[in-house]
Amino acid sequence: MNAPRPPLQSLDDALAELLRHAEPPLVAEQVSTFDADGRVLAEDLVSALQVPPQDNSAMDGYAVRVADAKAGAELAVSQRIPAGSSGTPLAAGTAARIFTGAPVPAGADAIVMQEDCTPVADGVVRIGRAPALGQWIRRAGEDVTRGAIVLAKGERLGPAGVGLAAGIGLAWLPVARQPRVGLFSTGDELVMPGEVPPQDMRPGAIYNSNRFFLRRLLARLGCEVNDLGIVPDTRAATLAALERASASNDLILTSGGVSVGEEDHIRPAVQQLGTLDLWSIAIKPGKPFAYGRVGAAHFIGLPGNPVSSFVTFLLLVRPFLLKLQGAAQLATRPVAMRAHFDWPRADKRREFMRVRRNEQGGLDLFANQSSGVLTSMVWGDGVVDNPPGQAIKAGDTVQFIPFAELLA
Repeated sequence: MNAPRPPLQSLDDALAELLRHAEPPLVAEQVSTFDADGRVLAEDLVSALQVPPQDNSAMDGYAVRVADAKAGAELAVSQRIPAGSSGTPLAAGTAARIFTGAPVPAGADAIVMQEDCTPVADGVVRIGRAPALGQWIRRAGEDVTRGAIVLAKGERLGPAGVGLAAGIGLAWLPVARQPRVGLFSTGDELVMPGEVPPQDMRPGAIYNSNRFFLRRLLARLGCEVNDLGIVPDTRAATLAALERASASNDLILTSGGVSVGEEDHIRPAVQQLGTLDLWSIAIKPGKPFAYGRVGAAHFIGLPGNPVSSFVTFLLLVRPFLLKLQGAAQLATRPVAMRAHFDWPRADKRREFMRVRRNEQGGLDLFANQSSGVLTSMVWGDGVVDNPPGQAIKAGDTVQFIPFAELLA
């Protein structure tokens, strides 16, 4: 007899419950700043210096005193200051040849770019346009002040953050350890691409697409993936795979076999070795989801349909893994956009509809919103987060979540 179906719970409630299990975050480690892209800071980064360290020129040109640099004035060039060197105080009535990034000499209060100057004789320059006070001078500390927190604990570093850390002199950074994830699939219907050509596929067999996109999604989140492959569809093999995965991973991730009442081995095997909660989440696509523990490892079971598996990963597994790493920013930021489609059949569940931005600045809807149509994820560049019971008419404002944010 099938077990009673658990009541549907909202996505927000399910996510809050899942994130509660993601404590405490993983321990910190030191990594080279070169290798810190995508990692989550475990401590605040405090600058021991100001950036730039002194006033410097934003242009190639001439450092001058504004009082001397009237239009048409001819000034003796008293010194030459390339980047990486420092000049002497600027004498009244003179100019200093200066290059981008070079320190501004004491006494100078503006830079005239070289396009506005004309050399008229050996060692003399004519000012073509009078400068404003402070023109083309980058002030000391205008980027970073000494003692400032330049990157906060929980920040997920990108290329700019890595460069900023290097700019304050940090060669090593404290970051959360990368999550170790054991990934495997079960199901005798699954076939790996390359093993059997399409024309020789037996009836009922399918290629294992979920394994491929889940590995890449995990890698994008900085995880160390331990791919256990396709596990034979027996209780003994499933138990062995779960025990092996739990010994060396922070999370065990599977797809398929988590709907209530299915004939599968993952659900009873997880229950035998640890704990398992089956959740029916009020979203479309997605609905069946499982969370549990096997030993010290977290367990998450995703639905088997490829779009459902993909979407629930983005909505639930992604923030869970970021929380494990101590990330401060977990939520996605939807953008209000105009629908260029009709959606008259409102569902009682919260829908995530695959859409694509068009040249008119609106959103087009993929024609087939089935949970098995992976082409919708390739065609689209995001999803509309549509509330339960909400029909959509062309011209309505909807909440768009770009894949660029979900896949970052």
